[in-house]
Amino acid sequence: MVAALELYLDTDATRRIRVLWDALESEGVQSMRSLLERRHRPHVSLAVAPRLDPEQVAAALAGTVVAAPLRLTFQHAGQFVGRVLWLGPAPNAELLAHHALVHGRLADAGVGLAEHYRPGLWVPHCTLSMRVPNALMAAAVRRCLEMLPLEATVVGAAVTDHARGVCRPLP
Repeated sequence: MVAALELYLDTDATRRIRVLWDALESEGVQSMRSLLERRHRPHVSLAVAPRLDPEQVAAALAGTVVAAPLRLTFQHAGQFVGRVLWLGPAPNAELLAHHALVHGRLADAGVGLAEHYRPGLWVPHCTLSMRVPNALMAAAVRRCLEMLPLEATVVGAAVTDHARGVCRPLP
């Protein structure tokens, strides 16, 4: 497992993604709903690392509104190597600038982060499933496309490490 700096979505977008999780489950695709004893919450991660110290992250981001009310428009479904299925928001200037600001503050504080989440490499996404069976991927992607576009607003943020029971809200 990894630790993450997660951005949470408004109630309507969260509900719609949870409905999508249920639809995927009904088709035999284990969604994020099934993981972590149903404690997983739809989100977009700004940063990940093998481990994050919530106090160090909070100190590095002091004075920064991590949960900036960014508007996101999820317009596409995608797949990462390993059969990870996700919804992607259209990257806009505001989202990319916010991501760069947060990463800059964390880097300045010496917080080690995963390379593939750094500015210029990051693919903003909301994970739907961690391992879609190959035979079900096309149907799962079609199911995702049926509910797009999806408008969302960021309404919260937290440092999480579900394997260690960490969830520290950030402003």
